[in-house]
Amino acid sequence: MTNEMFNHFCQKLSGTSHVVQWGNADVWKVGGKVFAVGWNKENKMAITFKTSDVNFDFLGQHPDYQPAPYFANRGMKWIQIINSTTDNDDDLSYYLSESYRLVSLKLTKAKQKELGLNQNLE
Repeated sequence: MTNEMFNHFCQKLSGTSHVVQWGNADVWKVGGKVFAVGWNKENKMAITFKTSDVNFDFLGQHPDYQPAPYFANRGMKWIQIINSTTDNDDDLSYYLSESYRLVSLKLTKAKQKELGLNQNLE
């Protein structure tokens, strides 16, 4: 997944915002909470995202992924893809969507309602 593809994908998700911070990284948030970070690292795209416990354990053993530096060191379940290719774009799209969902579910009910998120779960 290229930087353009990453930003386009995240932009399409409802209620998201984008900032550039942390050493020129593209940081995507929902309701003010980070769900994905992407940047070019040595001319390769590096993308970090939140995962479920099961996906964290699974992806932590996969050669294309690693526990995310900084995030995982603090006990958070965040993974970084270190070998993003067109072969794993579909998987990465799924994991980005899941990260967005997991983070949005942690927002207050009022914030979720304001952003029009998760309303069909009630």
